[in-house]
Amino acid sequence: MYEVKCSPAGCRRVPSGRTARDGGGPEGEVDGTGPGEVAARRERLAEELRSYGAAFTELGRRFAADLGVHSTDAFALLEISTAEAAGEPLSPALLGRRVALSSGAMTALLNRLEEAGYVARTRERADRRVVTLRSSARVKELATAFFAAANARQDAVLASRPPELLQEFEAVLTELRAALDPGPGRPDGPAGR
Repeated sequence: MYEVKCSPAGCRRVPSGRTARDGGGPEGEVDGTGPGEVAARRERLAEELRSYGAAFTELGRRFAADLGVHSTDAFALLEISTAEAAGEPLSPALLGRRVALSSGAMTALLNRLEEAGYVARTRERADRRVVTLRSSARVKELATAFFAAANARQDAVLASRPPELLQEFEAVLTELRAALDPGPGRPDGPAGR
């Protein structure tokens, strides 16, 4: 069995699961996966994710400035557009949860975006009480143009990596996000407070 090992010089496949018996780490421990190394790796990964998040946030701020809106409004637009592209358009309540705004603040935000011609509130479901948010063609064009260069650079980085590594990375990020969920019964969750 093999695993992908990456360094600044690139990625390579190496045999996995080596222990002390076959030249790896201490008995029963896969080389480099002791508690100290795992914690250090988590910290390095967390720092890189924080840095990536900060860079993405700054890009979002510049997008907001280009549109002439507040950064919260721009991030809401990106949430609306992303959900639409995934075929799962948002309601105002769901958008409010995603951008952490109260219903009153969400109404004010949507009023601003609607006045600017960036979004429309539609009633397209069988239950006409349900409001669906749609981004305008104009905002989609502006977002596509603004993010094109950054997306191309990120695509080039991803294209230079083996697909297996990217699949594993996606899985690890999904598991890490789930590990942070303060679900019921967890010490940091609702039952543990």
